[in-house]
Amino acid sequence: MKRAFTSILVADPERSAKFYEQLLGMNRHGDFGWFVILTHEGIPGLEFGILDRDHETVPAALANAAGGALLTFVVDNVTESYARAQAMEADVLEAPTDMPYGQRRMLVRDPDGFVLDISSPTPA
Repeated sequence: MKRAFTSILVADPERSAKFYEQLLGMNRHGDFGWFVILTHEGIPGLEFGILDRDHETVPAALANAAGGALLTFVVDNVTESYARAQAMEADVLEAPTDMPYGQRRMLVRDPDGFVLDISSPTPA
């Protein structure tokens, strides 16, 4: 295998790309209008695709299909991510909470309804 990445299907790729750039500090690696590839300087090899669900390359049966995905992003400090989410007026579903498995986690919904699990290690 040479490459693998996940793409989410969205209504407005520009809006979604800005959301992930602001909240998680991701950068545009490619921007074709209907398809944006985001990367992050701290994670070599990471690619995260944002694809216009109405684009001709997306099968019609898939364009609006519901999915049961949870997108997880581990950050240095979830409290800082929470402050950014609040400043953006993002839909925070759960404020940072200490989890029994050693992570502090928050849940936030992106503009297209995807739920993000943003977490960082719990301080020892």
